Amino acid sequence: MNQLFYTPRIENGFAYLDEEESRHLLAALRRKVGDPLQITDGQGYFYETEISETGKRHAVARIISKIAAPAERPFKLHIAIAPTKQMERLEWFLEKATEIGIDEITPLLCKHSERDSIRLDRLEKILVSAMKQSLRARLPKLNALTRFQAFAKAPSTANKFIAWCADEPLAHLSSQITGTHDIIIAIGPEGDFSTDEITSALENGFSGVSLGTARLRTETAGLLAVSAVNLFAKY
Repeated sequence: MNQLFYTPRIENGFAYLDEEESRHLLAALRRKVGDPLQITDGQGYFYETEISETGKRHAVARIISKIAAPAERPFKLHIAIAPTKQMERLEWFLEKATEIGIDEITPLLCKHSERDSIRLDRLEKILVSAMKQSLRARLPKLNALTRFQAFAKAPSTANKFIAWCADEPLAHLSSQITGTHDIIIAIGPEGDFSTDEITSALENGFSGVSLGTARLRTETAGLLAVSAVNLFAKY
């Protein structure tokens, strides 16, 4: 699989590419009717297809076969993270986390947040690009910017963790990843979570964890958490 394309629109045995994907396919790669094409729907499936129709702003491919991508782990990984002041750093995290393996991301609005708005459309494009580049078949779910208190209180059956710079020793995240339950990990802003936010999280079923002794940037902490789950999960 040399080049992977993405479309969520799979209908009646055909895959319909949007204008951006079609333009890249036809103008940049100069593909034509009859050429083979590998596509993912972002929901865990790859499709072997053949281009059947092209136009100035669209391309349609006939599906030849559908292949389920193997599951990486028997649970979902959800990272909730405060957007960084420099968006390039958050975008870097999203790209690398997608390449390594993540299922859901929730941007958090915290007391010490450096940013209170984000462009979900731009971030979504970064996730799609990273999924295609790493030849994955699952597009991470990106949620809207959510206030931390609301996120902490939301009901969930997942194992929930919050990482912060605690004064007392905390168990390292890598030692807590066991079983097959979904996992949520909350990562705070550069100024860390506030005392009230930590208290709220602990009162709502979160467990405090350490990511090591070094003080990490937000995006580094997020990526370390993603890597730890993918490398050290026991099931």
